[in-house]
Amino acid sequence: MLNSARDGACHPSPLPYARNLLARWAEPQRRYHTIDHLIHVLDRVDELAHHADDPAAVRLAAWFHDAVYLPNRSTNEERSARLAERALSEAGVSEAKTAEVARLVRLTISHDAGEGDHNGATLCDADLAILAAGPREYAAYAAAIREEYAFVPDDTFRAGRADVLRQLLALERLFKTPTGYGRWEHLARRNLATELDLLSA
Repeated sequence: MLNSARDGACHPSPLPYARNLLARWAEPQRRYHTIDHLIHVLDRVDELAHHADDPAAVRLAAWFHDAVYLPNRSTNEERSARLAERALSEAGVSEAKTAEVARLVRLTISHDAGEGDHNGATLCDADLAILAAGPREYAAYAAAIREEYAFVPDDTFRAGRADVLRQLLALERLFKTPTGYGRWEHLARRNLATELDLLSA
């Protein structure tokens, strides 16, 4: 993927960067934002890649989008974007593509890709696709999120999580690509509403 993003150049080797990223995704504080999540997002990017203007940039952004992840911090996306800027510049990726990867990583703060932002829509839809999982997988996702925030008291977590779910449900569209909207919008809204009901019970 890195070689593709730098037009086939083979130096420096991609392996140290891959090892560093995989080690980050395997950190012990993670319960949902794990290598499994990375693989899931990359698989969804593959499904949606025909919507992107630069699939290579989107795939690199998927690798970096939660590379820095501490559940008790609000700066994860910014720190992940800065990591991408440093690593990709050092690895020989062009300035323009590096900037686009970093922009995409920062976009995962809001998941609000603008009109015509095909790369952003592709990455954000891939990242949110878990919301349309089947009941068992969605329940496992919700439980893993709770585990990541185990340091937060139950009442506080329920209130905060309910706010997040309401914000998502208030969006006109969760998924911005035609494929994502067609496949996942209805299921995701049903899952979010069900979780919100359970939190409010």
